[in-house]
Amino acid sequence: MRTLARRLLIPGLTTLALAATGCSSTPHTTAADGAKTPTASASTAEGAEQLDVAAAPQGSAAPTAVARARSGKGQPEKSSLKVASYDKESGRAVISAAPQERTSSPSHSPSPGKTAPDQPVAVDDVIASAPAPGAPDGLLAKVTEVVGKTDRGTEVKTAPTTLASVLKEDKADGKVPVDPSAVTVEPLMKGVTFSWAKGEGLKFGPKGGELPLGNLRLDVNAAVDTAEGAPASAGASVSGFVQLAPKVEFSYNGRSGGGIGPDSAFLGMSGDWSSQWELKGRAAASTGAPKRIPFAKLHSDPVIQVGPVPVVVNLDLTCYVQVEADGRVTLDVQQDVKGDFRVGGSYASGKGWTPVSTSAVQSSPVKASVTATGRVKGALGAEASVGLYGAVGVSADFAPYLRGEADAKATASTDGKTSVSGSWALYGGFDLSGQLHLQLALFGTPVFERRIPLGTLNREWPLAGGQTAR
Repeated sequence: MRTLARRLLIPGLTTLALAATGCSSTPHTTAADGAKTPTASASTAEGAEQLDVAAAPQGSAAPTAVARARSGKGQPEKSSLKVASYDKESGRAVISAAPQERTSSPSHSPSPGKTAPDQPVAVDDVIASAPAPGAPDGLLAKVTEVVGKTDRGTEVKTAPTTLASVLKEDKADGKVPVDPSAVTVEPLMKGVTFSWAKGEGLKFGPKGGELPLGNLRLDVNAAVDTAEGAPASAGASVSGFVQLAPKVEFSYNGRSGGGIGPDSAFLGMSGDWSSQWELKGRAAASTGAPKRIPFAKLHSDPVIQVGPVPVVVNLDLTCYVQVEADGRVTLDVQQDVKGDFRVGGSYASGKGWTPVSTSAVQSSPVKASVTATGRVKGALGAEASVGLYGAVGVSADFAPYLRGEADAKATASTDGKTSVSGSWALYGGFDLSGQLHLQLALFGTPVFERRIPLGTLNREWPLAGGQTAR
């Protein structure tokens, strides 16, 4: 097995894979308790390793290590160095040992063949850190200058770098579930509650006891503007829940022969989605674009362990209600939506980045009625973004919706008789759209000059309908 120093093709180069033990501005950013630290498996080819991809452990087993590869030592060793602080403006960071290491006896010496835990870092070291003070989204940087010792550790100057400078020819591929307890939620209106369930019997929120493990759920009850002149009984509202179990997908296939960047790569998010929601009343007429009402923002920084390297993935999700109506139709419909989704960016050498967007969704109405003449469309959706170390790579908009329309006709004859006849129909569907962003260059791939649309994926199916006559 070749050493990491050889992989990086720079004599004496040290690669640091650090994870902070200090405070972070985003709480609970690691994955499920009890996960084992992954290790590299057998070599897949000469000079390349197949690296495990798994959730980074937390608690006492958190990845607080420095991965050092020295000639003849094979797989990188781990020590207790961490990012004590980082200043984004200047690029300066302080690298320090864990408290127990700093306070150990001066006569203490490392075991034979081991590197002293407080040994200063060197120019060209690559820092891959989990969230740390000053770097809440994690840190991926190369040391350009060692400034000197401080009372907190070794101060260094850094510059941005890429995953290719760390992973080089190695290969990695895996899906990591997002720990629902690591998700922070910001309600944007009244009537929003958050629940989750994870392993070891841990649950949160009023619906936590009902959820499958690994799922999170948002319940909402929101008023929608009612059409002018509508009776009080036609007050418009949306209520229901969104439930999902997101996963981070990460793959990297290093280029053999020391080339720059990978042969292929993928970054994305997938998962199961379910919701049950009710749209009722006579919504106000839409003017211009459909009215979108965000009701909650979710954020998480899951740390996935790629061999010895902690890779920080940033996930943001904004859940919203969107209503488009003409102010004439009164609707009362409740539907169940279940399915899955997958969005991301896929890279292949010679072809560049291409978008990935797939979804399979089914829905069924629990109850449905439409009165009067007009149209209405309502969606209970989510805007999502996936990135690395604070840089957005993929954004997507997933919006299951229902659409109703009614057409009524009235006739009268000279004998005074009148009749009313008409038809109504309800449709379920979903829209999936998004784009790839410049920052996917963090993989070490060529920079593209524009955002690449994912394209719009739309599916629609009939839910219910009928005729009226009297």
